[in-house]
This record gives sequence, structure tokens and C-alpha cells, in this order.
Amino acid sequence: MSTLEIRGLKVSVDTEQGSIEILKGVDLTIKSGETHAIMGPNGSGKSTLAYSIAGHPKYTITGGTVTLDGADVLEMSVDERAKAGLFLAMQYPVEVPGVSVSNFLRTAATALRGEAPKLREWVGEVKSAMESLKMDASFAQRNVNEGFSGGEKKRHEIMQLELLKPKFAILDETDSGLDVDALRIVSEGVVRAKAANNHGILLITHYTRILRYIKPDFVHVFANGRIVEEGGPELADKLEANGYAEYVTA
Repeated sequence: MSTLEIRGLKVSVDTEQGSIEILKGVDLTIKSGETHAIMGPNGSGKSTLAYSIAGHPKYTITGGTVTLDGADVLEMSVDERAKAGLFLAMQYPVEVPGVSVSNFLRTAATALRGEAPKLREWVGEVKSAMESLKMDASFAQRNVNEGFSGGEKKRHEIMQLELLKPKFAILDETDSGLDVDALRIVSEGVVRAKAANNHGILLITHYTRILRYIKPDFVHVFANGRIVEEGGPELADKLEANGYAEYVTA
């Protein structure tokens, strides 16, 4: 059983107008096997939370702690965070010209496992993951995300999740830009990976449609850089019915 614990996290970002505080004291604990959905309006700080945990240099930690099984995540480099068991699926996955999907995945797996996967077994793992996500086998030889559609990029992110087996997966608006079929396929991939590896999941979204497939244990409402309400799946139904207006104006 692993635990990702966030306490009093405050984060700022530098702008032309000066430093602006985005996160204003976030408390959140996620354990292995739990799915936490963070919902809130645009600009509330949801993605800032995701990227701050992952170690994006744009964001400055001004207070609080993030620990993974007691280890100080904020003292780790980005690659150390990945090796410790953190995974971020980005809202806008970046292209990596000149690096094939196959080489990218095997290099990442080698770094995390400490040794290269046996080639025959690895080819089988990749093939199985691609088939489950309904990705054509030719994608393995294409450059990472180069020329991929939005749905193809998101499927590739979830393929990484299945193959790299982190302790905690942070999914930043994985549902954005997906049609109905792609949403179902991607969501099923997340559920399948969790069942196989008992990840803790932090799912960031605006909408409840992805929660029809990925059932949350806990729902947290994010507004003005803080968690302002918490509950079970029924809270998502309330948000679907009433929106975020009461939290934004509070």
C-alpha cells in the first residue's frame, strides 16, 4: 500500500505583472487503489496541481509538502519522481521528433526498471497494449505524437500507463478532445491498468462524462486554488446538475 500525501501546498507562477499565487493551500491524500476526481472551472488551479506534483519548472512551490510513502517529492528531480512511481498524462501531450514510440517506451521502461526488458516479452507487452487500445501496430514505428490526432495522443498516454506501471497516475483532462468512442476506449484502458497494477489515480476533469467509465471513490471540488468541497460520486452528479457557480462566487 502506497500513499501520496499533499499538505498545505502553495504554488506561484511568475508573470509580467509579477508573481501570482495559484494554489493557496491544498490538502489531499491518495492511497493505492483509490480514484480521486478533481473537478472545477477553468482557471481554478487543477492543472497547476498536476504539473507541480510532476515537477514542472514553470511553477514555484512557496509552501507545503508533497510526500510519496514518506519521501519528499519536492526534493526530487523530474526523473526521480517518475522512478519513485509518479506518472502524468498531460492534457496536451508533446511531440518528440526523431524518437519512435517503440524506442521511447522501451527507454522509459529501462529507466524505471533498472534494466532493459527482454525484447521478446516487451514486444508482446506493447502489442497487447496497442490491441487493447485499438491502435494500429504501425504506430510503434512512428515518432512520438508526431502527426497524431488528439485521440491517438491520449491513447498513447494510456498505453504508457499500462506499460510503465506507476504507483500513482495523474490524468490531466484526459477526456478533452475525445469523441465518444475514443473516450470509452481510453477510459477502459485506465480501468484495466488500475485493475492490473492497483494504481492510485488523480483524475482532473471539467465534466462528468468520463466518470461514467472511471468510477471515482472521492470527488473534490477545486475553486480559487483550493479544495472547497469533498464527497463521493454523488457530488459529481450535483456538479453536473448545478455547475460551479456557487463555488466561484463564494
